[in-house]
Order: sequence, then C-alpha cells, then structure tokens
Amino acid sequence: MNSLPKNVSADLWTGRTDHTERRSSFRYHQIVEITDLDTLQAAKDRTVAIIGFECEEGVRRNQGRLGAAKAPNAIRQALASLPWKVEEGKRIVDVGNVACPNEELEIAQEELGNAVAAIFSKAMKPIILGGGHETLYGHYVGVRKHIGKEASLGIINIDAHFDLRSYEVQPSSGTMFRQILEHDKNSSYYVLGIQRFGNTQELFDKADELGVCYVYEEEMTDARMDEITLSVSEFIEKHDHVMLTLCTDVLNAAFAPGVSAPSPFGLTPMVVRTLIRIVAAHKKTLSFDICEVNPLLDENGRTIKLGAYLTNEAIMGLLENN
Repeated sequence: MNSLPKNVSADLWTGRTDHTERRSSFRYHQIVEITDLDTLQAAKDRTVAIIGFECEEGVRRNQGRLGAAKAPNAIRQALASLPWKVEEGKRIVDVGNVACPNEELEIAQEELGNAVAAIFSKAMKPIILGGGHETLYGHYVGVRKHIGKEASLGIINIDAHFDLRSYEVQPSSGTMFRQILEHDKNSSYYVLGIQRFGNTQELFDKADELGVCYVYEEEMTDARMDEITLSVSEFIEKHDHVMLTLCTDVLNAAFAPGVSAPSPFGLTPMVVRTLIRIVAAHKKTLSFDICEVNPLLDENGRTIKLGAYLTNEAIMGLLENN
C-alpha cells in the first residue's frame, strides 16, 4: 500500500483580503499554493511544504482523549488569515493530508514518511500538521530516508512527556522515541519541558539508559533561557541534521486546553516560541511537526490559534535558515 496524500479543499485557505495585488498586505491564504505531491516540481526558490497527518490511532492505543485527527485542517484555517511576512521569492505549498484508515497506524506512518521524503526530494522543507504525537515517527522515517542511514540526526522535542514507553505489544503515541533510539544508533534525543509527575520513574530510568538529554518544565524560566538555548545550540552542533517536534500538551492548560493530556504546570507560549525560533532558524534544521492539538476539546479555538501562531514561527524560521 503506497497511496498519495489527499488534497485539501481550497475553502480551508480563505480569509480577510486587504489588497489583491500589494504583497505587503497579503495573508497566508493569498500565498499558499495547493498542489498534488506527484506533480510537485522541484523548488527553485526557498520553499516550505505543508502536509497533514489525520491520525489519532496512536492516541487511542495510548488511552488518550481523541480528536487530534481534526487538527491539520483546523490549523490550516487558523493560519489562513495570518499576515505573510516573507519577502518575494520564498514560497509555501500545501500537498494535502495523509490519513490513517482502519486503525492501520504503522502503514499510515510509512506513507507519511514517504511523503516527507518526497517533499525533501523537491528541495523543500516539510511542515507536518498532526495528528497525535505518533506523527513524529512518520516524520522521522521521512527525514532518515532523506539524509541516509549514516548521517547523525538530532531530534528536539518540546514536550511534557518522554514518549519512551514499551512498544512490545504495539506502537502508540507514547512509544516513538524509544522505537527510534533502540533501532537507530545515529540518532539522539533532546526533550524540553519534561513534567516530573507526568512521567513514571520507569520512564526517567529508560531516558537515562538511552542517553536522553532533558530539561524539566520548572527549570525553563526566563532567567535560565540563555543557558537552555546555549545547551540546545550545543546539541544541534553535535549533529549533521536536526528535526523539531512540538507536542502541544507541553503548554500550560490555561493557554492550551484543547490537547489530549493538559498540563496544569506547562510552559508559557513565550518560552515555546523562543525555542521554536532558535531551532527552526538554525541551518541544520530540516523540518518541523506540531502534534496533539485537539479541536474537539478546545475552548473558543484557543489552542488551534496558538498552534497556528507557533507553526507560523517554525515556517518563518525554516524559510530564513540556510
């Protein structure tokens, strides 16, 4: 089975129009190009490509609250009216959504990986809109196909949870990083925002065993951000390539109520934005995914809007880095 992403409706990319010709007045919906992955031409300009992963099977297996499969299109709608603050000659395309029918998570992840690798082959940088955090594994598959088996890969995760659970019975949204680290000797993992009481001691022990770098949520204060960003930069420099993933349950529930596992002691949007800006703008960073936004549990679209704004930060960074 090797199906292509399904195109999204142009109706998702609509919004306020201040001017039809003056580019300085444009918003996302006036810039984005909806296209088929199989007819996508190699980019001559710096380009990011949006792809959605309409999947929550990993969340279901992990006994989480369902609804994240609705997020890709909801985030698109929230992005549509944001101002496009990028100079001419840089583009954004939308190649549609990969779905996960019949609870076939592993197949869907492989299809997402193939789509991500295809985006790279066209000299574009992928922006993946999840979906549950199982999105990350498909994202990783595509990155590894692109860079080859021998290149060193740094995976940076902004998350309250390690996602290092056992996958002996089946993979889920809580197993991906263990799957990667136990099978890929050239990958390393750095997670920012870990909750002391959001992970069992067994998971902390497994993180230490696998050599995971992590920073506790309570350590991520404004006073320590310079120290933390230096540590992140040092991690990046140790690797040939870097990929970035955001699990929105890392955010304080006051700002992001619409997630599978809300965090009462989560991070502020400003801290998360700072981390995304630093990592996405680095020349070694290849791609970004956002996961666990849950429109069915959101209040007045707050989490969706915040997710769109954070995705915008990643898009701007990836378009600027060299």
